[in-house]
Amino acid sequence: MAVSDHVDFPTFMEGVKKRNPHQPEFVQAVQEVAEDIFDFIEDKEDYHSEQILRRIAEPDRVVSFRVCWEDDNGNVRVQRGYRVQNNNAIGPYKGGIRFHPSVNESVLKFLAFEQTFKNALTGLPMGGGKGGSNFNPKGKSVREIMRFCQSFMTELYRHIGADIDVPAGDIGVGGREIGFMFGQYKRITNEFTGVLTGKGMEYGGSMIRPEATGYGAVYFLANMLATKGMDLTGKTAIISGSGNVATHAAEKIVQLGGKVLTLSDSGGFVHDPDGIDLEKIQWVKEHKTHRRGRISEYADAFPRATFHEGKTPWGVPCDVALPCATQNELLGADARTLVANGCIAVSEGANMPTDLDGVHVFKAAKTLYAPGKASNAGGVAVSGLEMSQNSARRSWKEEELQQMLKDIMSGIHARCAEYGTQDGGHIDYVKGANIAGFKKVADAMLAFGVV
Repeated sequence: MAVSDHVDFPTFMEGVKKRNPHQPEFVQAVQEVAEDIFDFIEDKEDYHSEQILRRIAEPDRVVSFRVCWEDDNGNVRVQRGYRVQNNNAIGPYKGGIRFHPSVNESVLKFLAFEQTFKNALTGLPMGGGKGGSNFNPKGKSVREIMRFCQSFMTELYRHIGADIDVPAGDIGVGGREIGFMFGQYKRITNEFTGVLTGKGMEYGGSMIRPEATGYGAVYFLANMLATKGMDLTGKTAIISGSGNVATHAAEKIVQLGGKVLTLSDSGGFVHDPDGIDLEKIQWVKEHKTHRRGRISEYADAFPRATFHEGKTPWGVPCDVALPCATQNELLGADARTLVANGCIAVSEGANMPTDLDGVHVFKAAKTLYAPGKASNAGGVAVSGLEMSQNSARRSWKEEELQQMLKDIMSGIHARCAEYGTQDGGHIDYVKGANIAGFKKVADAMLAFGVV
């Protein structure tokens, strides 16, 4: 009988760093999970002997490919495309496609690793994956974006499928880009299947998908506040980002009685002491989506607001905070400022927006802190429902989907509470989310043997 290898946490992390040099985002994501998992698995021999955490921290495969396309001036352009298929123990790989200059193997491996646990938390049968390219859609014409998407899918199509890997949108990839990619997939394969989610309503999309991530983050926030006998009525909120997730989170905060003070983009943030109400949120949506404008122009449209160039909103006093922009946007110093200013709850709308120092600050202060793998799972949950609708050739009404989303977020909250409740009743949502997600994936892996 083989002797199991009970490595300790420092030894495990040293191995992760050695195997993944120059991949800081991926190492950070693994460390954030492993910190909690090692205590949980200490007395569980099967997880050690079968090397479960080591296997989850090694993607099933990383596919890298060249994407050639032609711009409007006839110049041949070359980008790099990726698909990281991390783990399919509980269902087909599922995760977004990101088009952004920052995309590299480390970023996508971290996102696919996180996605594995996030998808497990939803309770739906979905594995974890992520993909994308260093293509920058900003400043490109619609035709250039179409040609790039078609070229990207010409390579990607051979690695995906409704029962294999189902991509969705992410940063830089919205309904337009999904449409271009789905059209090319259908053209190449001669199949009309649910191979992508986030599709238009005309060809198999699901209602409330655009709202789901932002709404879900606020529903999770409301669940956290309820454990303390509170709700969002009268609470002030600061939000980073001004895209799909941020604007819909802001919308739901206002609908539930809160007051939103900030939104941001890569140029800086706006602070509106009067509150960013539903009418102003609609202005931001149209400004960012249709005019491709910058958030700085909000201060021109609403003179009481101020724009703070090159800064993040975390210094504005608030009751609750929702980082909804990108990874590592909320640093340890920002977390200390939020805690000092009396912020009682943080719900992540983005993927890993808080660095490890910040996570440790929130945990030490016993802030109600929801990691993205739990609080922003609403988007992929509704994507999973879109997969179900595509498979059954049917669609659900908006009210049904809204209720399903609320129920799924409540279920994720309950799973986090099950494994994260400490003596005294405080819930460590990071620990709860990591253990609940890990356990589901790990137990499925044990059932399959060494594969």
